Amino acid sequence: MSTERRRNAGGRRRASGPADGARGNGGRRRAQGPAGDERSAGRRRPPADDNGGFWDEGGRGAAAAGAGGAAGGGRRRPPAGDDGFWDDERPRRRSEGGDRDRGRSSGARSEAGPRSGGRRRAAPERGRRAAAAHGARSEGRGGGRRRAGGDDPDEYDDRGPVKRFFAKAWKPALITCALMFVAGVAVLGIAYANTPDPRTLDQQDSAQIAATTIKYENGSEAVTTGELNRVIVQRENIPQSVVNGVLAAEQRNFYEEPGISISGTMRAVLTAGAAGGGSTITQQMSRNYYDTLSQERSYTRKLREILISIKAGQTMHPDEILEKYLNTIYFGRQAYGVQAAAQAYFGKDVSELNDAEGAFIGAIIQQPGNFENVEGNKAMEDVLRERWDYVRDGLVTMHEENPDLGLPASEADKLEFPETIPYGTGDEIEGQEGYIRDAVINELQTRYDLSPNQIATAGYTVETSLDPKLMTAAEEAFAQTLPDMPPETVQGLAAVVPQTGEIRAFYGGTDFTQDPNNSLTLRAQAGSAFKPYVLAAGLEQNISLRSEFNGDSPQEFPGVGEPIQNDSNKDWGQVDLVESTAHSVNTSFVQLAIEVGPPAVVDIAKAAGIREEQFETAEMGPNIALGTYQVTALDQAAGFATFANGGVHMPQHMITKVTNANGEEIQPNDAQQLEEGTPAFSEETAIDATYAMTQVVENGGGDAAALPDGRPVAGKTGTSNSAKSAWFVGYTPQLATAVGLSRDDGEALVIPGVNDVYGGTTSAKIWRAFMAEAMKGQEVEEFADPVWKGEEGRYGPTPEPSITPSEEPSETASETPSTTPSQSPTQSPPTTPPTDDDDCDGLPWECEDEQDTGSPEPPGPPDGDPDDTGEPPGWFRRFGSSGD
Repeated sequence: MSTERRRNAGGRRRASGPADGARGNGGRRRAQGPAGDERSAGRRRPPADDNGGFWDEGGRGAAAAGAGGAAGGGRRRPPAGDDGFWDDERPRRRSEGGDRDRGRSSGARSEAGPRSGGRRRAAPERGRRAAAAHGARSEGRGGGRRRAGGDDPDEYDDRGPVKRFFAKAWKPALITCALMFVAGVAVLGIAYANTPDPRTLDQQDSAQIAATTIKYENGSEAVTTGELNRVIVQRENIPQSVVNGVLAAEQRNFYEEPGISISGTMRAVLTAGAAGGGSTITQQMSRNYYDTLSQERSYTRKLREILISIKAGQTMHPDEILEKYLNTIYFGRQAYGVQAAAQAYFGKDVSELNDAEGAFIGAIIQQPGNFENVEGNKAMEDVLRERWDYVRDGLVTMHEENPDLGLPASEADKLEFPETIPYGTGDEIEGQEGYIRDAVINELQTRYDLSPNQIATAGYTVETSLDPKLMTAAEEAFAQTLPDMPPETVQGLAAVVPQTGEIRAFYGGTDFTQDPNNSLTLRAQAGSAFKPYVLAAGLEQNISLRSEFNGDSPQEFPGVGEPIQNDSNKDWGQVDLVESTAHSVNTSFVQLAIEVGPPAVVDIAKAAGIREEQFETAEMGPNIALGTYQVTALDQAAGFATFANGGVHMPQHMITKVTNANGEEIQPNDAQQLEEGTPAFSEETAIDATYAMTQVVENGGGDAAALPDGRPVAGKTGTSNSAKSAWFVGYTPQLATAVGLSRDDGEALVIPGVNDVYGGTTSAKIWRAFMAEAMKGQEVEEFADPVWKGEEGRYGPTPEPSITPSEEPSETASETPSTTPSQSPTQSPPTTPPTDDDDCDGLPWECEDEQDTGSPEPPGPPDGDPDDTGEPPGWFRRFGSSGD
């Protein structure tokens, strides 16, 4: 039965009224309207029925009980003898079968007039909502009527597609998620059940531990690192001062959370166990103690570590975990375990350490390799002191939460940073072997991503490019050339193979226990040894070696606060770039730096091999040509090796191969760069720059570097202001070497027996002594002839113009360089903007975003050939560089 028929059928509950039963006067109320008897009370009259069946006296139920009514609750018939009308106006069809014909389709009813039976249609807009409201069966009908809420072809679902989808999909999705959760829990449960009891692994902790062996280029052993200096101590012999210091540094809530840290573990899982994962002491102990856990960074290893740590936290007492941890952790100075650390740093038994020393032991756990020897390294010492202060504050925090741990604030405030004994625990770190060990460890960490604990315990074999004979030659070159070097002098040497980037030898100082690794880590101003990068930038912008610049002294330049002077304040007149390089003419090179722009010089230097962090040591400006940036000996050796290799930079490195304990080779993270190299500048630029640098040795201030066998040498001297640093950096086709001298206190160099300390008189001699030994037995190779790349031109104002200027010169100087050479110049115009340019401040590179300041065409040819007088320069030092 359709919804409409059910709406008009008897015995139904109205949309918002009471169910069947008492309905007032028996009238049917329309949807949201008055009762039927109220609507037609004035025109209806009760039927003249002998049975007395009136609408207002019992409704349909009463009529059904009368004679002639339908059986079983059907709709009652009209009263016998009725004239067939409910009233005088509406006819009513009599039912011939006792019940209304229910086979009639609702669709056949008239749309225009009222249906028989005297009841109006319900409002059509009620639709399904009214049908739902009248869904109850009439009690006055026999069975067989459908509920209003039943399926009907006329009904439809008016919800959107997304709601219909989720109405059907949420149950399967919920079931699927529940099954996945149950499966995951089951897998973890099985994995946890199969995790061995950590106490059964006690005998496996030292089975695979081995030292790392470092070998020279010829296969001989140079040094070993990681030989375990360990003395096992029981928990009762470890004082509370050390326990407090370690917990304050590593995990202050250890006794409340001995297993794993939920937040730290989630962080570690998301990073696959990368640094910063937040491992607890139990996790660190498990990773270092049980050989079932490797040091690889992977999810599976992290999961095994977590499961073992959970089981350890549940089955082992916290003091037992702490004992194993303190006996296995690495503390630097080749000390494994807290007992060895106490001896290495304080020369006493661990049981004798006080609170300040215990806090120190905890502080160095974070960076044992960096904190093991901070003498002479103020920056690292400051970091260590900050870490110690952090641990001391942690002692107070722990005590506030648990009176049995830590120290009261009154006692903690009295602690003072402890004094350690000098670094020197054995023959291994004495002499050059100590420098080799630290240099290799640093490279294993940066290029192979190995941790200090892996290096010390995993049994790696490291092959290097270091030549033991050249290592000895480097040490002897300093000792024999400058035998009375003051102890505060910083000495550095590094030799790099241009074609591979391999470090063949280096020298860091006389005593590793006293001096940091000077040649690879400490920096000093480059001085004029930085000028080849300015020269390369000019050649890349097609400024030929034959181009001339004003070499007079002094001169003022835009962007430079003080006038620039040459060595001895000498005037060189018009000088080309070959002579400028040979005699290190400051004024011409500052003008060249302005022409190409300091950013271009920085880009060339970085590409050649100068590490990017070195350019944070000074501000960028035209005086970049004078070497204001600080560099290391390794930086300079790698940078000049790029010139020797035709403009292709090979990453500098000393490790050539690493294999693990199983003989498997480990690949570095820069394998592709080592294979292909990185182009820094063109081969033509490298050839011409090399030619100019050969003149430094043959006709300039670096003649002290000439080798005894007469083979060609290219190089550059460098002396910073007031002789605070002295350099010579040079190369043959087979090897590039840098030698640098400076002081760790920043004062001027003072060397007994040497009246004037310059790169050409000190560092050049050390360079010659080393390279003479390094080139023994090597084939003499020649450099390529110059190609004279670029266009010849004259830059800067001419000191003495040869032709009288025009009677009516232009009143306003051009703001940008001329792009077409003048055929008959009367005076070479400046190629830089005037200094009163408000937008560019007289510096063309400042306006790169506003105008095209590309490589200017030279304004005219030089008047003659370069004048190579061969006169050695003096040593007057003015601004940043002495000009040597």
